[in-house]
Amino acid sequence: MKGLKEMLIEEQKYLEAVIAKVSERRDVSAEGSLRISMDHGKVRYYHCIDSKYGEYIPRENEELPRRLAQKVYNDSVLKTATSRNKLITRCLKDYNDDEIEELFESLHPERKKLVTPIEPTFKQLEEEWYAAPYTGKAFAEGTPVIMSERGERVRSKSEKILADYFFRNDVLYKYEKPLNLSGYGMVFPDFSFFSKKLRKEIYWEHEGMMDKPEYAVKAVKKLNSYQKNGILPGERLILTFETEQDVLNTSIVKQLVDRYLK
Repeated sequence: MKGLKEMLIEEQKYLEAVIAKVSERRDVSAEGSLRISMDHGKVRYYHCIDSKYGEYIPRENEELPRRLAQKVYNDSVLKTATSRNKLITRCLKDYNDDEIEELFESLHPERKKLVTPIEPTFKQLEEEWYAAPYTGKAFAEGTPVIMSERGERVRSKSEKILADYFFRNDVLYKYEKPLNLSGYGMVFPDFSFFSKKLRKEIYWEHEGMMDKPEYAVKAVKKLNSYQKNGILPGERLILTFETEQDVLNTSIVKQLVDRYLK
């Protein structure tokens, strides 16, 4: 299952937080357990230490039943979370999302020619996606000529920074590959990629003049149209923003690449 390892790691972080929280709140001074019984419709509490029946807790002692009930609950949560955390740790020790795919990739090149993988590998799918031709958006006459290190023309210095970063880090991309958004029309995402995690196309939009009201209004309308078409930020849509005072941050670019494109 693609992405299972990442899900397990996230679950483990959650469990570790639960364990820390419960351990911090654990009331070790509340010895024993709580027994609850009903007597003619009335609730009675009993403090059990050495006997399973326990000692009756007077009605005026409201705090002790709460402490005992909370203690038993916390102990159960701690036991379950600890057990599950150990299980995930054992699983992660030997688990690899790409194990089946790597069996094919590990073959000698000549043997690969003789073998059909059970499923196309990510590399095969990405290369097929990358090889498919497309026609990008035309450049108007008189606009500045800005060239990326890959030798293609882009529209801004910020797009050049992004394109060059992808190129230097061996991230395959398509610049301004057309995409039809229902209810909006044709858009040309700044960059398109083939996602290893999702096995489908994802997009990167850089909105570089968000301090200009007219530009911002158009950008918001376009980004809302992405979402109306099920292309959501953090899933299939990567976003960066810029103003004259707050320029493109390359450390953020690196974080986004590492999270979504590796």
